[in-house]
Amino acid sequence: MTRVQAARQTGRCALGRWLRPFVRDERGSAVVEFTLVSVLLTTLALAVVQLALALHVRNTVIDAAAEGARYAALADNTLADGEERTRMLISTALGAAYARDIAGSYGRTAGFPSAEVHVTTPLPLAGLLGPDRAMEVVGRAAVESAP
Repeated sequence: MTRVQAARQTGRCALGRWLRPFVRDERGSAVVEFTLVSVLLTTLALAVVQLALALHVRNTVIDAAAEGARYAALADNTLADGEERTRMLISTALGAAYARDIAGSYGRTAGFPSAEVHVTTPLPLAGLLGPDRAMEVVGRAAVESAP
């Protein structure tokens, strides 16, 4: 048996004698553990809040597009009326930056004529900041005809 193997078996390695006081001393470990856990929990909480904000923006834009399409589909309204209604709803709820790119068109949905309002907005990734034109939604409504 070599001296290294004997030292390992008996635990009398020179490096082991030097590290032993630090390994057995647990003072300050609670502070380190608290710091590590608090950073992890704070990051997790902020991620959940950011996800909630992104879902709020998405749901608000979807609702505004659908409302604008319903408004444009009324017998006495035009696509411009639906676009303006959508722009007003989004600007009120989220701000004008989210209501910049709104377009209306007529199409067919399930074989029926429909009014469509297309909205393209930023996707909030850090607070309300995010890539422009990253989220696209479409609201559709069946067009009413005057009797």
